[in-house]
Amino acid sequence: MPGVKDQKIRLATVWLSGCSGCHMSFLDMDEHLLELQKLVHLVFSPLADHKCFPEGVDVVLVEGAVANTEHLALAQTLRRRSRVVVALGDCAVTGNVPALRNRLDSEGLLQAVYADGERLPGLDPRREVPQLLSSVLPLHRVIPVDVFLPGCPPAPRSIQAAVGALIQGESFVLPESMRRFG
Repeated sequence: MPGVKDQKIRLATVWLSGCSGCHMSFLDMDEHLLELQKLVHLVFSPLADHKCFPEGVDVVLVEGAVANTEHLALAQTLRRRSRVVVALGDCAVTGNVPALRNRLDSEGLLQAVYADGERLPGLDPRREVPQLLSSVLPLHRVIPVDVFLPGCPPAPRSIQAAVGALIQGESFVLPESMRRFG
């Protein structure tokens, strides 16, 4: 954690392939967000308009599975630039719903939707859409993860407990009672 007592923790949130439910659950912490904002500086998030993942992040909450080349590059960057990486929610922890496409012929589906379908003038899907990975992967299959916070989505109190412990510089293990019921 930063050495200066009054320095805020640098917190980031990332949304990969998923439904945004984990970010909605984060926002459902309600009045606890006001307390959290006193302790952290949000340096990257889909809730803000940051374009480049910054250096020196203390804690990053990563929602979603790794499904395409852009996700892969972002995951590798955030791991290099972050002290603690949290896999937030079942998509990041297990692949969950996004990984259902692993049983499909993704290339054939893209061909049917984009190439064989009605073409839109000026749309080249191979340029416009990030290249899909051969399989959707949970975050830990791509980069080392420090904390797993399962749930679909994790309950706000689970996120609050984890983030609270991490910004205080403590290790965090989700209590058994929170694992089953969020």
